[in-house]
Amino acid sequence: MRLRHTFVTLGTVALTLATACAAAAVDQVPDASASVSAPVSYTKAPFAAGPDIPVADVQAHLARLQAIADANGGNRAHGQPGYRAGLDYIEAALDAAGFTTSLQEFTAGGTGWNLIADWPGGDENAVMMFGGHADSVTRGPGINDNGSGSAALLEVALTVAEQGLQPAKHLRFGWWGAEELGLVGSSNYVSSLPAAELDKIAGYVNFDMIGSPNAGYFVYDSNGQPEGSAAIETMLNDHYAELGVATEPVSVGGRSDHAAFADAGIPTGGVFSGAEETKSADQAAKWGGTAGAAFDPCYHQSCDTLTNIDATALDRNSDAIADAVWTLTA
Repeated sequence: MRLRHTFVTLGTVALTLATACAAAAVDQVPDASASVSAPVSYTKAPFAAGPDIPVADVQAHLARLQAIADANGGNRAHGQPGYRAGLDYIEAALDAAGFTTSLQEFTAGGTGWNLIADWPGGDENAVMMFGGHADSVTRGPGINDNGSGSAALLEVALTVAEQGLQPAKHLRFGWWGAEELGLVGSSNYVSSLPAAELDKIAGYVNFDMIGSPNAGYFVYDSNGQPEGSAAIETMLNDHYAELGVATEPVSVGGRSDHAAFADAGIPTGGVFSGAEETKSADQAAKWGGTAGAAFDPCYHQSCDTLTNIDATALDRNSDAIADAVWTLTA
């Protein structure tokens, strides 16, 4: 997740405002007034849960990403060999599982790539997308930010193949490059699509930092977002309600890769376990963990390694991805 401009939770607690980062210029995206021809929808009853995603399988992908970083200068950052090596690992697993993959190349102070993976079938005029960024910062391997989202998305995609999911909507996954430079990869993807292709995207759900060691359970707030976003927010909140886990809405703003889709008028949502903000006493009482400490004390640091993951949060949030894929593509 990139450094913030602003970050606010709605509810009983407002998280700390932080300073703006100096980010590379983000490519322009289509007009936010663009319409979506097949908006996402969700009906709560009955709750159509996806399969359980074994957290050990997600952790195995994280171990591979850690090993790739270790072998490539300690990171998986844009413009560094570890980024492409990590992306190659993800793409090879998807190709073997039967996905149709493509690498979208772009330039941002060096060559970068987005990885797009399409699952065969479903209505290609109604595409549901699920994604997260695949790059780390240069200071470390980025196992929580955002190895956690990347690995969980991969394992859910492999489960789609293992179970032979036949979604009504067309299913597409995306792993974005150069997010840490200013959402460059996802913005490049959205801006590269003709209007007719944008109109086919029913919704986009983002997973950026889902295993924070002092985890919170935040669901992207749909207030002020494109029409249809409330369906995604409601579905994700229902996932956690089924587990008996309270959530808080969070306004992520332009801090992660959903922003380019929202700016194009596409319904968006996502989950987030917290970054450098401080967990309050009320949040610690609700979720456990340590009050007065950051949700992720290793955010953007060299210590963002395999030890910087809360397995319970990673497990719950990986299952949230599966629930979203099975429910929102139905």
